[in-house]
Amino acid sequence: MNGDKCVASSEFAVVAEGLMKRYGERWVVDGVDLTVPGGAIYGVLGPNGAGKTTTLRMMLGIIEPDAGTRRLLGADHPRDVGDRVGYLPEERGLYPSMTARDAVAFMGALRGLDWQTGRTRAAEMMEAAGLAHAVSEKIRKLSKGMAQLVQLLGAVVHRPDLLVLDEPFSGLDPVNQERLEALILAERDRGATVLFSTHVMQHAQRLCDRLAIIAGGKRRFEGTVEEARGLLPQQVHYVPNNSDMHLAQMLPPQALPQAEGWRFELPKEGIETLLTRLIAAGYGIKGLSIERPGLHDAFVRIVGQSAGPASVPETATSA
Repeated sequence: MNGDKCVASSEFAVVAEGLMKRYGERWVVDGVDLTVPGGAIYGVLGPNGAGKTTTLRMMLGIIEPDAGTRRLLGADHPRDVGDRVGYLPEERGLYPSMTARDAVAFMGALRGLDWQTGRTRAAEMMEAAGLAHAVSEKIRKLSKGMAQLVQLLGAVVHRPDLLVLDEPFSGLDPVNQERLEALILAERDRGATVLFSTHVMQHAQRLCDRLAIIAGGKRRFEGTVEEARGLLPQQVHYVPNNSDMHLAQMLPPQALPQAEGWRFELPKEGIETLLTRLIAAGYGIKGLSIERPGLHDAFVRIVGQSAGPASVPETATSA
């Protein structure tokens, strides 16, 4: 660790090249490359069964790749820097008879943090996360969402340089999702690198500095959120003042009727010529907006274009 505040770096916190993992006759991960800048929030996106969990576990050294290399915080052997990493696995698990504070301190102790320091930090972090009332509660008495937040605090109590979260938003209600987003941003502001997997686009769009999209065990995209959204043309939502059966013939061929108006891709030559024709024909303009597609739309396009064979379910890759 680097003390209370990580040293922000332009170096790469995680580098994976050509990672491959096979289970049975199927390549669950098939040549994945990832480069995660230090001090960034980096998302690994993909549908269920895409290979996200297996990729994260190979990078952390929990399982070994069949081919490829990875470097974690400058180390060729990920376990050599284990005390500088915080990890929230997809499968949650805490000792039900422990208090929440002791559970957080225990997870810190596993990463080399002094027990009393861990208990002090646990109480402070739980209060900051809105869980002050649960500090002395047994884990078995906490709701699923509260227990998940406690486990997350346990992953960061030793103030790691790298925080790896596997589907961290799964099962959380909207309030706890907001708390988790705030915690991720706070870790990034502290100087830590945050790497998380998800199949929920809203979180990635709000949080990620960069992201990778994995489908069928292969990396299909790597870049910023804006670069992903830029893969799709802008969309026009047009609402006429008047309408009849001939209006559709004047719009682009791919135009789709909406509850109100029509939606179609922004023509390459722009919208002005089309609007001039529509006004001249008497249809007019009641409403008009030009919208950029969201990350969800880009994700659907990228994943839909993937041609790799279906992967075995991620639950079959547990180690």
